[in-house]
Amino acid sequence: MASLVLDNMHTEEVLMDMQIAELQDLSEEELQKVIEEARKTLETKTREKREQVIAQIKELAESVGLEVEIRDKKAGVSTRRSRKGIKVPIKYRHPSDPSLTWTGRGQMPRWMRELVEQGHDREEFRIHD
Repeated sequence: MASLVLDNMHTEEVLMDMQIAELQDLSEEELQKVIEEARKTLETKTREKREQVIAQIKELAESVGLEVEIRDKKAGVSTRRSRKGIKVPIKYRHPSDPSLTWTGRGQMPRWMRELVEQGHDREEFRIHD
């Protein structure tokens, strides 16, 4: 049995060496065609494998009375909503310079940190609507 496995591995190596030698004889244009065909074949196989796995997942879920929804991240559908660009209301304002504000998120700004270090409570600067 072990010798059969070794023979198969050796056969595969010999075949691969033969194929590489054949590639050496191709022109650049022919190599580009081979690469393009290999890329298309790989994409097809990858897509088919994904479809098989998805079908298996749905089948397994159904076998135990569950329903699953599969979201394809590759299709640009994000599972997490982006918070970028969302305006957050200002919660704190500097007492003497109204241009200095803070939403209360992220690192405390220098002006707030200095005032707190001087003994102030940050609630003193909270904006009440």
